Amino acid sequence: MSSKPIPPRPGQGALAARMAEILRVDQAGEMAAVAIYRGQRTVLGEAKGHERIAGQLSEMEAQEAQHLARFDRLLTERQVRPTALTPVWRMAAFALGAGTALMGDKAAHACTEAVETVIEEHYASQVAELADREPDLAAELAKFREEELAHRDLALEEGAREAPGYALLAAVIRTGCRAAIKISEKI
Repeated sequence: MSSKPIPPRPGQGALAARMAEILRVDQAGEMAAVAIYRGQRTVLGEAKGHERIAGQLSEMEAQEAQHLARFDRLLTERQVRPTALTPVWRMAAFALGAGTALMGDKAAHACTEAVETVIEEHYASQVAELADREPDLAAELAKFREEELAHRDLALEEGAREAPGYALLAAVIRTGCRAAIKISEKI
């Protein structure tokens, strides 16, 4: 995925429409991130011997919840509707989190690594696109991107690539994330 900014569309209202797409998809992504970590914590949170990963998951979920709260406020302030697929994404994300956690710690980390890789690319593209016309928002997105990178790096340190079937698992998750991004922009 390229971090090339999307050129502005021509026509009246085009910039506002693009901003609505950006905010809608980012809010959906952060909501899904919270649901993934909740799913993982549901499985690993009380499991004996998983206290360390449960703590990590709680910390990452809390950070994603802060991002989500910010996007919720932005949607309200700018009168942008959330994606109509919110219930679907929330359920799918929780299932992804719980499912990878059931596969073990390494698979849960592989999920985090795959998701955060796509999200950091996505945020980098948006930062480049918004740098001139929305510098404050671009700065916030750059901060969020750094936090997503920290989550990805932690997952890698914890052995994400050692998960059984890592290559296939990560490819499927990345493809799903990219598809959800495109769909959420529009619907």
